[in-house]
Amino acid sequence: MRLTDLRPLLVRRARPIAAGVTVVAALAFGATLAVRYSPPAKARATLDPAAIAALQQTAFTQTEARAGLAAPTSIPIKLQRGETLEGAVRRAGVGPAEAQLAVQMLSKAMDTVHLKAGMLIQTAIAQPRAAEAGGRAEARLIGLSLRTGPASAITISRSFDGALRLRELDEKLRDETTVAAGAIDGSLYESAERIGATPQITAKVAELFSHKIDFQRDLQPGDDFKLVFDRKVTEAGRTVEAGDLQYAELHGVKFYRFARGADVEYFDEFGKNIKGFLLKTPVDGAHITSLFGMRKHPILGYTRAHQGIDFGAGYGTPILAAGDGVVAQAAPWGGYGNWLRIRHAEGWDTGYGHISRFAAGIHPGVHVHQGQVVAYVGATGLATGPHLHYEIWKNGQRVNPIGVKVPQGSALAGADLARFNDQKNRIDGLLAHGGSRVLATADARGRPSA
Repeated sequence: MRLTDLRPLLVRRARPIAAGVTVVAALAFGATLAVRYSPPAKARATLDPAAIAALQQTAFTQTEARAGLAAPTSIPIKLQRGETLEGAVRRAGVGPAEAQLAVQMLSKAMDTVHLKAGMLIQTAIAQPRAAEAGGRAEARLIGLSLRTGPASAITISRSFDGALRLRELDEKLRDETTVAAGAIDGSLYESAERIGATPQITAKVAELFSHKIDFQRDLQPGDDFKLVFDRKVTEAGRTVEAGDLQYAELHGVKFYRFARGADVEYFDEFGKNIKGFLLKTPVDGAHITSLFGMRKHPILGYTRAHQGIDFGAGYGTPILAAGDGVVAQAAPWGGYGNWLRIRHAEGWDTGYGHISRFAAGIHPGVHVHQGQVVAYVGATGLATGPHLHYEIWKNGQRVNPIGVKVPQGSALAGADLARFNDQKNRIDGLLAHGGSRVLATADARGRPSA
């Protein structure tokens, strides 16, 4: 019987069954899917997600009614290192013959050999109600589903005649520039994630604002922020791929993306480069634990000058180069433990103490760029726990990193400023109207949609 012949039957017989709905939900990956199915006949049938769900629900209902089998339940399986796909399916409880058949079917639509450990396989399994004395009743595979890409999946489900059927499911994707607004509740990463930003987008936001904002002292719960970024998004609104961050606004500070040839930089609303000479915070997510000035040393026990500021952070947290420059020192240095000093332009240096280890390739003479990971937080030298001791030097003299005036970025002019203003006006238009601008729509395999 073909699937196209089952539609009248579905209308008459499909009914809501709790177990069936649970399994269908588990296998649907929580998204609206555009279905691509090829029946054995010459005519091609197109089934929408509701029809697929009805087919699966009815199949599960039929299985539930069969003697000796309980209602199907969802069993998630993660592929283990060195494990075959067949072995993973067998761990769900089905017999070897059925597991082998399922893998053979999947091999028609995907590579079933070169798989990464940790891949999630959702299975729907009907367990035997009770085995006869001395018998070995096996569980029955009712459905199986796994993702083959960010917006594509393959499912196997049992039809009315008891046979397994293979379907490829593609979520439709669209390219869009989206406007997202929110308020700080928890960390910046948590707050941005709630409005649809990916970790890559949020990392860029943190990098930009680290020039202007001290995240510990300046950022408060309830502070509003806005982002404009490109992304690929599913029909269900799930971001599957981040594009470029076009605009970011926080604490009244605004950043616009602008490309000059191959160089991409961010500028304020007046066309001034926001890239400050030195970062305010050279370690993400850290908080200041000790300020510049006289203090009682926590280990030595007497008062002396603390010639930098300390950032509390977990062991192994990445340390970022505060600015472009050349590594001058990368070695143990007395009470500082492992010490890194970077020489910048115009007589400026920065120093990083108590680090656990240097990043790969960091040694004297190496050029580094602002925001590059150069070392990792530790507790070497005279330290009571993991933290970063950070110093700024001007012409060989230590200065207070908080409040020190460092050179600012350059400003656009001429034709570059005119092009920047055109792009700025486009972004401002999106901000004024809100919502998103759809650029293109395609299925998960990149084919344009009508």
